Amino acid sequence: MREYTEPPDQYAWIVYAMAMVIVGGLAGYVLSVNGSGVQPAPSAVTSPAAGTSAAVVDESELRAYREILARDPTSAQAAVKAGNLLYDAKRYVEAIGFYQQAFALVPGDIDVSTDLGTALWYAGRPDEALAQYEKSLALNPTHAQTLFNVGIVRADGKHDYAGAAAAWETLVKTNPGYPEMARVQSLISDARQKPGATE
Repeated sequence: MREYTEPPDQYAWIVYAMAMVIVGGLAGYVLSVNGSGVQPAPSAVTSPAAGTSAAVVDESELRAYREILARDPTSAQAAVKAGNLLYDAKRYVEAIGFYQQAFALVPGDIDVSTDLGTALWYAGRPDEALAQYEKSLALNPTHAQTLFNVGIVRADGKHDYAGAAAAWETLVKTNPGYPEMARVQSLISDARQKPGATE
């Protein structure tokens, strides 16, 4: 075992300053990773071609989450945050793996489930998206964002306008305070006018 010796007095303040910088940096990192709960990505969907421009991924932040997961594969929070970074950058295929890892760790988290379904939709996998949304609805059959997303995927991905209208009508019935109610009513009206939309 090595013996600790005091540094020469003239260098003591440098060592102290460097130690404070390192401790401060580590504290900031721990607080950012272990913050106040998992923060899901925005999970309202549109057609895969639509949407805002992609955010640029902070690769050092993504690398930090990957390192956390390499050390602790049970960190659902790190998996969700990595998935959210990639989702925001429209790197949906990469985001899917992180969301799948997170959902396997917290299968009761409806937001993670719905975000996984949304990433699958944007990756061009509507059947898998709908299957994931079914898992979300098994957790909460009136979850507003999931019902909205089911309608979009059924209408735009499967051309199942009756199924889309049914999902949106359930949303209207069970979530009367939904903030985009006028849009949902318009989507229901449009879906009901499509050929084969009657149940």
